[in-house]
Order: sequence, then structure tokens, then C-alpha cells
Amino acid sequence: MDEIVGLCKRRGFIFQTSEIYGGINGFFDYGPLGVELRRNIKDAWWKDMVHLRDDVVGLDSAIIMHSDVWKASGHVDSFTDPMVDCKESKMRYRADHLFYSPVRVDGQEIGCVSLLESEKMESEAEELAQAMKRKLAVQGELEPLELKPYTEAPEEDWAKVPSPATGEAGSLTPPREFNMMFKTHVGALQDASSVAYLRPETAQGIFANFKNVVDTGRVKMPFGIAQVGKAFRNEITPRNFIFRSREFEQMEIEYFIPPDEDIWERYHREWIDTRKGWFASIGLTGEHLGEEVHPRDKLAHYARACTDITFKFPFGEQELEGIAARGNYDLMQHQQASGKPLEFFDEARKEKYVPHVIEPSLGVDRTFLAVVCAAYTKDEIDGEPRTVLKLHPRVAPVKAGVFPLMKNKPELMEKARGLYEKLRRRWNVFFDASGAIGRRYRRMDEIGTPFGITVDFDSLEDGTVTLRDRDTTKQERVGEDELIAAMEERIGW
Repeated sequence: MDEIVGLCKRRGFIFQTSEIYGGINGFFDYGPLGVELRRNIKDAWWKDMVHLRDDVVGLDSAIIMHSDVWKASGHVDSFTDPMVDCKESKMRYRADHLFYSPVRVDGQEIGCVSLLESEKMESEAEELAQAMKRKLAVQGELEPLELKPYTEAPEEDWAKVPSPATGEAGSLTPPREFNMMFKTHVGALQDASSVAYLRPETAQGIFANFKNVVDTGRVKMPFGIAQVGKAFRNEITPRNFIFRSREFEQMEIEYFIPPDEDIWERYHREWIDTRKGWFASIGLTGEHLGEEVHPRDKLAHYARACTDITFKFPFGEQELEGIAARGNYDLMQHQQASGKPLEFFDEARKEKYVPHVIEPSLGVDRTFLAVVCAAYTKDEIDGEPRTVLKLHPRVAPVKAGVFPLMKNKPELMEKARGLYEKLRRRWNVFFDASGAIGRRYRRMDEIGTPFGITVDFDSLEDGTVTLRDRDTTKQERVGEDELIAAMEERIGW
């Protein structure tokens, strides 16, 4: 993971925000290449989920909405995470990410170990327990550990659990709830009437505009409303680079369906399959992905089901996208709180009802990280090590590098520049005349550029160029028309 973070900084994908002032934890800026990759991900999602479907329309709602929206949705009262502090180190943790276990030797408890959730926490906890056993010089057999989150610790165990920062027992506070919404004020006065919130999700903007879309959009059931936009959550412990940050961007669809009890499962499954198919179209194929079905006792009280599409990140398999069957909870809440009817008149059924909803919800930044992690590769070319991002051409920030073989030959420069100008009308391409041709290829490989195009002396004679494939390094001679056709086929736009 450190190598990927280093590459992102070195090649201008992602920077720590306000870095010259020391940065702010949980906030990031996207550099010249990062903003292109990010835009390509969003454009691919919008094209496939909105433009190529007859049953989904778009929306762009405001980041700051009436505070009553968040009261009705339940965010003001219950959009919380459990928080715990270390009184010694002043470190702060999410209590459900902090795990602990009693350490027992031959039935006798000798202490507790604690650590933050990770893919390797079982083995790390075992090492901590063995170290404790050695330090206390306790003889006997160490019993298997039973790790569980600090939120499940009985009150009598709180004093036994050590802080991960200091290893000292009794320094952690009891878990308490922490509201993750960023609060602000609208207008010149700052009092209770001016309170507003930066939205923690884009979904409520869709529900609040449901009636507007139905009245103006000529939609028929079932139909979806899609939105791409920024959201803000004051995470207790942002971590794993851009995986969990405080400012992020979401791509969400609220897909409205009739309230019949026997149909929601079919729509839910269809959306899971649709979304997995889309991931494959940007290079995240089956070997990278998994599914995790939320157990019923862990669902929100209004949800019928939720399935996460997971990705195998370097720090463990984690949620990439959630597809939830939310029932009609949100529309009913807003209908009751606003006093405005949010029913849909179904022409085919000749009846009014409040529809239920299937919600595929995806983070742009998390998808960005998954795409880069899946593409990051180290190999050897002719005995030389190479770092390459094998990004799908559809989302690659630069589609092709155009290289004149020699920059001191005006005729080669003119021919290459002409081809570059023609290609840039279609795609984002890069002109590079500096250094040996092999070095130029390597620079493009490291940022994920799928095609290298070299203009040489044969190009002046017959109009062909050398087209190099990033992944295989295979080269072929093609004419200009063949070049554009080959790139269009691979890029898919």
C-alpha cells in the first residue's frame, strides 16, 4: 500500500490537502492525472447508468439543504459512530474498529490485548498475547483468543482493556456516540434558526426532489434517479489513504419500485449483477470482487436487505459498493415531516402508492483506489524492472503518448505534432519528445497510458506509425485510420 501511495504522490494523482501547512487528516487533493482518472470513472458510471438506460434520470441537488431534511431522515438524531478516547495519549478511535480479547493461560485470565481492526489482527493479537505471557513469566498453555469490538465489552471489562497507543489498561473512556455531520450556519446570524449541515450523503437530495422529478420527468415505474456529488462525514479516524476520508464523492441511484412484497428481491439481485458487470467494464473483474450479505440483525431498522460488493484491497477485503433494499422509509419520513404527498400514481395499475426503493451507492474515491490497486503491477522488460499501471483504457487518464523518434528532426516533429493534434480532439493524449524512446515508454507505463505511438522515418514515407501496447509491449505498424479504429475499440467510447 505504501508503494501505491508513493506512486500517487510522485506522479501527480493525489496530494495531501494543504500540504505546505502540514495537511488535514482525511482530506485530499487530486492532481493533474488524478482528476482525469476520477472524471473518467464518473463519466463511465453516468454513461452506463443514466445515458444507456431508459429508466434512470439524473439530478444534481445542493450540498446544503433545509435542516429539516436531516431531522426527517434521522441523521440529526442517529447519524453517529461510537467513539472512545485514550486519556493518556489523547488518541481517538472508533469503538467498533477497536477490538480486544481477554488473555487466558490454562483457564486463568492474565490480562487483555487490544488493537485496531485489520486483515492481520488475529495474528497480531496472538503476538501481543504471547508477549504478555512472556513478560509476566506465566507458565502453561495460551488459550485461543476471542476478539470482539470494544462496543460489545461489558462495563466491568472497560478498565481491563489497554489502549492501543500506550498498552496501559484503564486509560480508555467508555464508548459514546459522536454525530458525524459537519454543522454550519446560513446567513449573517448564528443561532438555532440558522443551523445547517453539509450533506453526509447524496440520497436525501434525491428523496426530497422525488415529487419534482415525477411531476416533470414523465417517468414510469420502475425508474431511478441518479446523482453524483460531494458528501462530508466527520469521521473519527480517517484511514487507509482515500478509502475512508472526511470529504468524498458519491455516485448513487435511488431506484423506485412498486410496493409488492414479491418483487423487491428480484430487483435487488438485478442491481447487484448490473453493478458487478459495470465494475468489469472498468477493469475490476471477478477475481478482485466478492459479495457480503448483511445479516438481518445488523440491518438498519427500515432495510429489507443489503449486499456489499467487496474489493480485495492491500489492507483487506472491504466494501466497495452497497446495494440496499430500503423499503419506503425515506419517502414516508419526508411525506410526514413536510406534509407534502410523495405518492406515485401508477397509470398501469390505476392506483397511488409510496414506492419502495433499491439503492446502489458507490464512492468515487473508493472506486479510484480500487482501480489503482488492481492496476498496480511490477514486472520486468528485457531484464529491467518496470512499474506499470494496467488501467483499463476506458478510465486511463491519458489514452496515448505520441513520440517523435528524434526531436532534432523537424520533419518528424511536424508529423508527430500533427497526429497529436488530431488525436487530442477525441481523447486526452500526451506529446513527449524528451529522452530515449524506451524511457518515454516507461514514463507512460507508470501512469497507466495504454498506447504508445511512435512517429519515425518510415512514417514520413508510408504514413504508418508504431503502435505499442502497454501491457504486452507488443508493437505493430498501423496506418492512421487503423490507429484510430484500434484505439476506439479498446477505449470503448
